[in-house]
Amino acid sequence: MSNKNIGIKDVAVAAGVSVTTVSHVLNEVSYARVSPETRDKVRTIAGQLGYGPNRLAQALRTQRTGMLGLVSEDIATTPHAGRIILGAEEAAKARGYNLMIINTSGSASLESRQADVEALLERRVDGILYATMYHRNVELPANLGSVPSVLVDSVAIGGNITAVVPDEEGGARAAVGALLEAGHTRVGFINNTDDVPATRQRLQAFRSTLTEAGLDGGAAPIESDVSEVQGGYEAARRILGREDPPTGLFCYNDRMAMGAYRAAAELGLTIPADLSVVGFDDQGLIAANLHPGLTTVALPHYEMGAWATEHLIDAVEGKTDLTLMALHPTILSCPLVRRDSVTAPRL
Repeated sequence: MSNKNIGIKDVAVAAGVSVTTVSHVLNEVSYARVSPETRDKVRTIAGQLGYGPNRLAQALRTQRTGMLGLVSEDIATTPHAGRIILGAEEAAKARGYNLMIINTSGSASLESRQADVEALLERRVDGILYATMYHRNVELPANLGSVPSVLVDSVAIGGNITAVVPDEEGGARAAVGALLEAGHTRVGFINNTDDVPATRQRLQAFRSTLTEAGLDGGAAPIESDVSEVQGGYEAARRILGREDPPTGLFCYNDRMAMGAYRAAAELGLTIPADLSVVGFDDQGLIAANLHPGLTTVALPHYEMGAWATEHLIDAVEGKTDLTLMALHPTILSCPLVRRDSVTAPRL
């Protein structure tokens, strides 16, 4: 807590430096010639005395409020995607900014989402993050461009706005690669039915990875269903009921993999001895708690939130030009998380 009775002169006297030096350190003036030791000393003494910079004075001088807005399409109520918010909050705090969140729905009208953005603009946010629960193409409110803006886990339809998205193709290649490395040559894919980037890119990566390994990716067994537990169960029953079923199964997400576990059990198959399974998302409540633990691919939710916030603040402070980054979305890697659901196929 700041002590209103302590002024900048008190900090300067206690630190044995000038008022100007204290001002430069606490306001993070990049061009100031102050040694790292002096910066640390000033910050330590300011903290001990309970002194903080005058945010109102800063706002008047810089025309910035130190407040960022985040429009959350369902992610605030989705545990695994909520790490986007955590990444954004921690990155903002590290740079001296605060985050104001408005939760909306992916099914909300364009007019409703425009009103959400307007509510943030009325509170004079310096920039806006627009984040979606899953990777998709989104039609954006026109007023989003009123301040610097960055998209998280989405790409704008018909517009050029800086965006950060997961490497769907690379993640799928890692998932299929884990099965191939274990020695599986009969690999199947349980896919989503929604027409979203993840559905298309993961399918393309599944086929191309098998083909590059010398297998017939075009003929590999694929079943699609809704991307929930029941959909994974239904698709797994169909794919495992084939005459020559796969010994390795790549599932569109962890929920579908959970359904595949149930289908395998009903068919008398043991995971991983009879069937190896790999998921996607690394949803902690599912992947780590299935038995055996699910090998899966992690979505970089935290990293996307932090990346977007860092670059948004850079734009707000005039350190980068977002228009130069808007031509192509930035893609962050999706690492493979190995657990116990993959082993060599039985001979």
